[in-house]
Amino acid sequence: MPVPYYDFDFMLTDEQKGLRDLVKDFAQSKVYPRCRECEKDAIIPEDLVKEAMDMGLNLVTLPEEYGGLGLDNFTCAVIREQLAKGDAGFASRIFGFGFTPVKLAGTDWQKQIVADSFLNGGIMAFALTESCAGSNAVAMATTAKRDGDDYIINGSKNFITNGDSADFYTVFAVTDKEMGHKGITAFIVPKDTPGFSVGKHEDKMGIRCVHTNSLFFDEMRLSAKYRLGDEGNGFKLAMAILNDSRPATGSSAIGIAQQALDLAIEYSKERVVADKPICRNQAIAFMLADMEIQVQAARQMVWGVCKSADAGIVNRKLVAAAKCFAGDTAMKVTTDAVQIFGGNGYTRDYPVEKLMRDAKIYQIFEGTNQIQRVTVSGMLLK
Repeated sequence: MPVPYYDFDFMLTDEQKGLRDLVKDFAQSKVYPRCRECEKDAIIPEDLVKEAMDMGLNLVTLPEEYGGLGLDNFTCAVIREQLAKGDAGFASRIFGFGFTPVKLAGTDWQKQIVADSFLNGGIMAFALTESCAGSNAVAMATTAKRDGDDYIINGSKNFITNGDSADFYTVFAVTDKEMGHKGITAFIVPKDTPGFSVGKHEDKMGIRCVHTNSLFFDEMRLSAKYRLGDEGNGFKLAMAILNDSRPATGSSAIGIAQQALDLAIEYSKERVVADKPICRNQAIAFMLADMEIQVQAARQMVWGVCKSADAGIVNRKLVAAAKCFAGDTAMKVTTDAVQIFGGNGYTRDYPVEKLMRDAKIYQIFEGTNQIQRVTVSGMLLK
């Protein structure tokens, strides 16, 4: 299979190349074929989840002092692309939202309990979205009322990735409705907390090898020691977490696009029409060229914001632009791959229709691409 993403090997250390190749081999030899079958019934291949956890892939953002790999943003993007190239849903199941929420705002005790769960194969989910509070997070209705040393949480969350797989959840709730976004507070919620329950997983269009669920809080009593950061700091924390996660989301989108491009190149060489491979037709060759240009550009944008973050600079405009462009690229490239496969591409006997379905969510979750454009334009026009 073509490997054009190796064009930028000079940007990687030997250790980064080794990690990339390790994940690539696992993703292509095991994850890709299994998830093509499992996704039909939205099954998570738990034996492969265990193998990935044994490889330490859920520990990439966990600092070394807690027993993790402590990888930087750039290295995480490189390996996440490879796992998503095998299956983007599976990649989301393995990586979750990483250690970022407690790294940014957690107490030493909170960091330790979450780290211990990660070391035992656990992950953390991010619970912000509600049925009437998606892009407008300030409209959330879930409440947390102080009661002595506890909080009583009531409400629900929707479309929570890894809703039925996480060990801890970063949950946002309103503690003071009169304060608007300054009245939102964050908590970490253990999965076995009384009053907390998880709904059935959604029957999704794509990324079906990770489950997406609603969460319910019914008079859930939670000790104040689980509050993440100060009261009223939840919205600011949520935005910081998303700014940290969006480059990783972009790298998954690139993995999908790269897989679609590789498959389209291979198919265009094998598919013969009028005594010649279809890649010999300029119309197809130029489509492949445009797909390559878009993937390479998206990768460099994502790598750029990762390098920026690793240098201590979080540029919200560039983060939004990179996430947006990577998601749009995944959708465009997978759509073109289906076109190159023709009628075969529209059937489930061939792999590109799945990639097209997987790609769509990257224009929607973690801030729709319309919201990313609001961010970019707003910062340009300040």
